[in-house]
Amino acid sequence: MPQYQSSSVENARKAVAARLRETRLDAGLKGHELAARCGWHKSKVSRIENARTPPTDADIREWCTACEADDQAADIIAASRTAASMYMEWKRLQRTGLRRLQESRIPLYERTKLHRGYASHVVPGLFQTPAYAAALLSTIRRFHHAPDDITEAVDARMARARVLHESGHRFVLLVEESVLRYQVGDAEAMAGQLGHLLSVMSLPAVSLGVIPFSARERGMWTLEGFNIFDDQRVHVELLTAQVTLTAPGEVAMYVRAFAELREMAVYGADARACVSAALDALG
Repeated sequence: MPQYQSSSVENARKAVAARLRETRLDAGLKGHELAARCGWHKSKVSRIENARTPPTDADIREWCTACEADDQAADIIAASRTAASMYMEWKRLQRTGLRRLQESRIPLYERTKLHRGYASHVVPGLFQTPAYAAALLSTIRRFHHAPDDITEAVDARMARARVLHESGHRFVLLVEESVLRYQVGDAEAMAGQLGHLLSVMSLPAVSLGVIPFSARERGMWTLEGFNIFDDQRVHVELLTAQVTLTAPGEVAMYVRAFAELREMAVYGADARACVSAALDALG
């Protein structure tokens, strides 16, 4: 896994490694003895127990069988898969196309009561128009060499946005003013997107703030885009992967960063003025 300083990811991987080590110790086996039973090089046991090499499902089954602990395999595999899901490379998430990825996120959005998000590069997915989403997802598909299912992926993204109109949810999102100026798609698609933002801002469950270029005494530097789901988890989108953070300390740090970014934003008429200025600049 590429280096990403996340205690959530590292702690989850170390917890799996610790459980496997305890299973070996309970069986009274030394590392080289376990390796011999599994037909592995002796260094593999050390790499797994030190969380340097994540075990596959097959590795865990062989490990537990060698330790006469087959009843523990299912639980450890589940924990290992959870750890793996905290750092998911886009090429893995998108190997069957973009539609399934969009659909897979719908349950999370539906059960989230308070959704906070910060966008520094593109319009948040919940606020995208079909034309904007199609242009953006087409670029993503091309860059990551994913299968071409853009029409279906856009439909799934629009379906996810229905949560904006359902009761029991609140959306507090921030965008850098540069997001309003980066043209995605042609001028018509961008104009439609900016017009849609003006409409979205009037929804009772939505608070949309714009961090203007002229923000004085900028308290926070421009960050990577992220979404906070209640106070339980954070999704951070990197070029190569999505990182899921669940450690309370890490979630709290993003909540604090969001609060500082929110202080720099403008709202209401001032935010609408930023959007309108970007729309006028399209000519």
